[in-house]
Amino acid sequence: MPYTYEFPRPALTVDIVAFALAREQIQVMLVRHDSESLGNPWALPGGWVRVDETLGEAARRELRAGTGLTDVFLEQLYTFGGLEPDGCERVVSVAYYALVNLAGRIVQTRPETGDTAWFPIQEPPEMVLYHDSILSMAYERLRGKVRYQPIGFELLPDKFSLRQLQHVYEVILDRKLDKRNFRKKVLSMEFVVALNEIEKDVAHRAAQFYRFDRRKYERLAKKGFQFEI
Repeated sequence: MPYTYEFPRPALTVDIVAFALAREQIQVMLVRHDSESLGNPWALPGGWVRVDETLGEAARRELRAGTGLTDVFLEQLYTFGGLEPDGCERVVSVAYYALVNLAGRIVQTRPETGDTAWFPIQEPPEMVLYHDSILSMAYERLRGKVRYQPIGFELLPDKFSLRQLQHVYEVILDRKLDKRNFRKKVLSMEFVVALNEIEKDVAHRAAQFYRFDRRKYERLAKKGFQFEI
């Protein structure tokens, strides 16, 4: 149904920064913007918020529509409402960031343009409007929050080695971590559960697999446990 208001109102959108670990780097998913007037630059997945859905529902719908990704960690980041260049519609964007484990996932191409790609976080292409600011803030949030929330596990398969876990943190934090101290700290956490499985067909010494017990972590968090790496 049509809506009329006494005063002009900006359009409301959601934009999603989807991070993944690939080729030894943190990468971000971008799609081709479907605006010919802007030269079809790269953009974050996103779109308009419908009147009958929550912001989170809109973010998950747009991520799924643009990339096919579902069932991923998704958290609200910030609201961006700067003035756009002359000739552009006034838009307020609620940004989210997502963490994606690419194991076994197939990323679909965007129906409108067919262009969907992962880019190293340190070498993003030119992006539409203020999407570079959204990306920068999301990366800073990831680097900060990974120290005090177990979100690094979201980038790993369901079962992983301690070598893989340490690598995730080293890539995100961009620095080497002491192997002995890291493993001692991780193994003291009750929610990192050892499995009766080891790696197979590897050139190095086969490592044991572990899994992240989310329910056990949530129970401990309610009792005051503070995660720290």
